[in-house]
Amino acid sequence: MAREKMKYLRSLFNFLGRPRLQISRKTSAVVSLLAITAGLIAVPASTRILERPSTAYVDATLTNLPEAPDIHAMDSVFIDVDHDGDLDVVVAVEYGPNRLYMNDGAGRLQWAEGAFGDQRHDSEHVRAADFDKDGNMDVVFVTETDQVHSLFLGNGKGGFTDASDRLPRGSQGNGLAVGDVNGDGLPDIVVGNTGELSQAGPLIRARNFLWLNDPARPGHFIDATTTHLPHTDDQSEGLALADMDGDGDLDLLVASTQRDRLLFNDGKGHFIDESDRLEIKAPMETREVHAFDANGDGKLDIIYFNVTSNNAGWVKDPQTRLLINDGKGRYRDQSQHLPAHIFSSWGGTIVDFNQDGAPDIIISAIQVPGFVPLQSRAWQNDGKGNFTDVTLSVIPGITVGRGWSIGQGDLDGDKKPDLFIGQWGTQARLLLTDIRRYFAAQPRIFPIRPAEPLQPD
Repeated sequence: MAREKMKYLRSLFNFLGRPRLQISRKTSAVVSLLAITAGLIAVPASTRILERPSTAYVDATLTNLPEAPDIHAMDSVFIDVDHDGDLDVVVAVEYGPNRLYMNDGAGRLQWAEGAFGDQRHDSEHVRAADFDKDGNMDVVFVTETDQVHSLFLGNGKGGFTDASDRLPRGSQGNGLAVGDVNGDGLPDIVVGNTGELSQAGPLIRARNFLWLNDPARPGHFIDATTTHLPHTDDQSEGLALADMDGDGDLDLLVASTQRDRLLFNDGKGHFIDESDRLEIKAPMETREVHAFDANGDGKLDIIYFNVTSNNAGWVKDPQTRLLINDGKGRYRDQSQHLPAHIFSSWGGTIVDFNQDGAPDIIISAIQVPGFVPLQSRAWQNDGKGNFTDVTLSVIPGITVGRGWSIGQGDLDGDKKPDLFIGQWGTQARLLLTDIRRYFAAQPRIFPIRPAEPLQPD
């Protein structure tokens, strides 16, 4: 029987190897799995469990990302820090030095230790732009507990200079967005602030900051908070800049533990509170907000990633919320078009993982209460804003942890966005899209074939 199975699989592979034969990705995956099991082909030495292969990603964490299971990788941004043509990864680390991972061009990351100094901060978010207009990417970090925000100017060779004294002031920063809000061609900074006295204690009033890039001295910043932002108690955990009203300037979305907000820009960086345009059906503790065209009508919609509490118990419904632009300046709750769930999410990203032209969603997941690590989730868009959970076919089975914010960009050179899934106290995960190239680069082993049964004496 064993010989017959081997003969069948060999003939099947000969058939699949015929020129110009078109087979589906699913069929190819099934046949590969059968062949590996039979010992016909070599597999990577790192392979331990034969699980259902992902159609979109390979989890390359074990081989391509430095091991650091104890750090809190809160947020990341992909930029080319050394002008070598590939994207590197900058990571905001809570209670540790922030990190720079240099890319070799194939998606293998190496830690450039000390790139941002060795000081420990409570960093929450990171964003990047060429703030001083010298042609090199710079980065800004915001911190929460120690309230020391940081600005590092890049030299284009992978090095950075600390220019944090150019930032106007510190705060309990939990949100961050970068973009040209006043139309002068320079990237500005918005900082989202909270007023937490303890994890589950009372809050003090907290207003967001707006820092305008100084046109007379690019890379220096002017505090325009008092004159340009509404005088509100924001309690912000996340921010997003996007042209929500289609007038050509960047508006501001605020993710809050108290009330999510929408601020319209007058084109000169003055923001007006238009939060009554948001249909908020239930109390939310939102950690991230993103703007994207969910239903393909050319108008930006809004998604909120929520938690039930900051691991203090079951308090609010953590269901992710989708607000659809009705074309009349208002955003209607259409969350019934998302998969229902009870896990909490501190972050996610919008990415077309099946390359069909419609934006899909990757979302981090943690079970609260308990702060239990879970597998990240994948929700596929049908192109009309209806999302289906396809986690089992898209997310590798080992992509499990206390997921946080997710960075994206092409790390392995295949022109598809790869993912860096930040984690709190569990190993950050690196998902690459060039699956064939990744496995081709791994050491190969042949499975051990079962021995023939012993014949009785």
